[in-house]
Amino acid sequence: MDARDLVRSEKLVRSVRVLCTAQGLRSLRSAWRRRRSDAAALPRRGTELARVPGAVQGADPEPGGGVVRFARSSLRVRVTTGGAVFCGWDGAEPEPSYALDGPCPEADERAELEPDTGGGWRVVSERVTVMVGRTGTVEVRTPGGVVLRRDLPPRWWEPAGAREPAGAGTGPGPRAKSGSGAGARSGLGMGLAEPGLGVGSAGPRLAGPEAGPGAPEPDSSEPGSTESGSSEPGSSEPGAEPGTVDPGPGPGLVGEGARWLQLSEVAADARFFGLGGRASGPRLRDGVYRLWNTDPGGSFEPGDDPLYLTMPVQLVVADAGTHLVFHDNSWDGTVTLREGEEGAGSGHDRPGSCRTRMEGGPLRYWVIVGTTPARVLNGWTALTGAPAVPPRWALGHHHARWGFHDAEEVRRVVAGYRERDLPLSALHLDIDHLIGHRVFTVDGTRFPDLPGLAAELLEDGVRLVSIVDPAVKAEPGNAVYESGAADDVFVRDARGREVRGVVWAGESVFPDFTDPRVRKWWGGLYAERLAQGFSGVWHDMNEPVSFAAFGETTLPRSARHALEGRGGDHREAHNVYGLAMARAGYEGLCELRPDERPFLFSRSGWAGLQRYGGSWSGDVATGWAGLRASLSLVIGLGLSGVPYSGPDIGGFTGSPSPELYLRWFQLGAYLPLFRTHSAISAGRREPWEFGSRVLEHAAAALRERQRLLPYFTTLAQLAARTGAPYVRPVWWRTPKDRALRDCEDAFLLGDALLVAPVLEEGARRRPVRLPRGRWYDTVTGRAYRGPGQVVLDAPLSGIPVLARAGSVVPVAAPGGGVELEVWTPCAGRKGAGAGSLAVDTGDGWEKPELLRFTTRLRDGEVTIEREGGGEVGYPIRVRGEAPPSEDRPGPRAS
Repeated sequence: MDARDLVRSEKLVRSVRVLCTAQGLRSLRSAWRRRRSDAAALPRRGTELARVPGAVQGADPEPGGGVVRFARSSLRVRVTTGGAVFCGWDGAEPEPSYALDGPCPEADERAELEPDTGGGWRVVSERVTVMVGRTGTVEVRTPGGVVLRRDLPPRWWEPAGAREPAGAGTGPGPRAKSGSGAGARSGLGMGLAEPGLGVGSAGPRLAGPEAGPGAPEPDSSEPGSTESGSSEPGSSEPGAEPGTVDPGPGPGLVGEGARWLQLSEVAADARFFGLGGRASGPRLRDGVYRLWNTDPGGSFEPGDDPLYLTMPVQLVVADAGTHLVFHDNSWDGTVTLREGEEGAGSGHDRPGSCRTRMEGGPLRYWVIVGTTPARVLNGWTALTGAPAVPPRWALGHHHARWGFHDAEEVRRVVAGYRERDLPLSALHLDIDHLIGHRVFTVDGTRFPDLPGLAAELLEDGVRLVSIVDPAVKAEPGNAVYESGAADDVFVRDARGREVRGVVWAGESVFPDFTDPRVRKWWGGLYAERLAQGFSGVWHDMNEPVSFAAFGETTLPRSARHALEGRGGDHREAHNVYGLAMARAGYEGLCELRPDERPFLFSRSGWAGLQRYGGSWSGDVATGWAGLRASLSLVIGLGLSGVPYSGPDIGGFTGSPSPELYLRWFQLGAYLPLFRTHSAISAGRREPWEFGSRVLEHAAAALRERQRLLPYFTTLAQLAARTGAPYVRPVWWRTPKDRALRDCEDAFLLGDALLVAPVLEEGARRRPVRLPRGRWYDTVTGRAYRGPGQVVLDAPLSGIPVLARAGSVVPVAAPGGGVELEVWTPCAGRKGAGAGSLAVDTGDGWEKPELLRFTTRLRDGEVTIEREGGGEVGYPIRVRGEAPPSEDRPGPRAS
């Protein structure tokens, strides 16, 4: 028995105990209802026919590109004015889309569709060239002709008798039956075996599907299967244990629409990042990554996959350039990654590969290319929307706990911070402040005057934040349920009945947030939260979760959704449920308090979540592995377009050791969302609960966070304007540095600071890999030269933090206000540095002025200038110990 067997055994024992309770029996009944519902509404797969595009038939020009027609499909290629490339097969259009921020960007009128040699076509634009081969291969190239990505002809599996796909050409040739004849093999040019996708090193664990009615048989979705129930030997996924077969994306994805598979190749040196919140990373190694928002149950650590917030968004970084690919499809699926291998001078490189497999929905995707990750994320922000800017107080320290007994305990915790002179910005109330866990209620016995408590805490600068779950207890007398039932806002099954699930409050129903009318209704309910004195909300359990004794812990896949009037079921709506809920809450708060920026963060979501708020790690396991997973999640979400996030400091479960808690706390002080949180059964998370030594060092981390608040507010504004995350991988500015691309235990906070957290027990020194340039230890002021690796002290009193030479960091001045902390630049023109400051305009909607400063070392003097001229206008403090050849005098502002 290995460690995983022990975990499974422990969860099984816990499940048996739960089943003996009333809630457990309800979850058993709910699981059976879900299974019966899907068995009745989702017919099993029958015979399926495989289809490939076939030979090219011609092309029709359109603004920004055109439509290339094939014998059995068509491909629309469009280049937008911002340089983003859209590709849509079978007539797929960019809209409708939950990810896009408004209408599709305008087409680049200068992009032209023209014939290519070899019988294909190409779309040529100023920023990118798209080559379409005669059998459906698509290559995305730089203007210089370097291939960044090569997508092989896709393959679809459709129920027998399905209609001809939209936009298909009129060329000859019937569709080939999957797994039979030359026609089935010709589409991808590789027969049943797919090159570059063999068994690789161990990857994340993939949650397997349930058995039973409506579930696909193992491997029925692999290329080469003729119909449901067949399987091919040797079709194991990379990341699976030898001899096992990938179980497929899950149950119930049957009967309607075409499943499809797309294989892609990238450079041999490329590294994969993104795919939303992943516990293993931030570099995504060989393995299978599922696209299905999932509550892992209890807690998670590296290797658990999928988690709460998955996105079909990949950032691919290689020497030739950086590109982002987004498959705009919210159905269940998997992404199988395998890194390439260079031939060490032999000239026989094996390219990196990606296999995207979806269980339905359109085959459409966007590709954004750029020389740097900053340019690519800027393009992604232009496409999907600017990140919401949190109010200034939300960038301070938050304290949360599932298990605050009553208002007096809340007062004691806040008083503990105040008496020890520890900064605290917000306190979060979990489901225990509600009446029987019912959403939008308050337990008046334990919190008799919640508005009064909120006003009292606000006098100390502490705001209250409320949990909000989507599930509404289905019972007479529940005002929220009766209001929703009267307005017909809840999800229904295929027979028109309310879908009932089980969550904390008991048997519950779920609003259909894919209906604009329902979002409007739900947003109005936040008036109750504001009246109770809350300043912000955090959305939980919105994957959505419905407890189940077996099978998936979510709604039936056959549950019906509005999907903005198009109509559909939970197979398509599941992954966007949390995103649509975030939109409902955000728009409701904007309407209720139009003069204030809302504060909202969500456990689940999808591409575009950044428009409404941020996220957090969810129930990360207490342990050193959980600490490492916390950093992976924050970096991965930032590279997927969600810059504001953070973990449960100390882990959600269990009781961390004093050292683990301190190291987690020190990491959290440099992350956007700085929040302690724990389960009701876990140990306390107040800093003074871990002894005087931990308290002293945690207090130092809190004070440093307060000092850096002007820097964090500036990073928030930069994220909204450029898409650059607060927390960035160390290769952010030098993506061609291969050693940095493999560095996962440190990060950049903005451009100025490099943070190297301690992720191992007992470590008092740690190696730090430096990007190019000079870096100063922010404690000692000593200078180090990169690129290269140095070993730095990491005492319990603090983790290594280095500042880039020439950077300007806005910090809180000792006497109040803001001062500019300037780190001595290097000599010469190449040694010039820079920094920005967002002038604080409060928590309203006024766009602050963004000041930019440059620094130089001239004639032995550090010179600071404001771009555009004028006085610097802020106190300046120069730091950093210049090398002996560069004496450091006092600052001079000009």
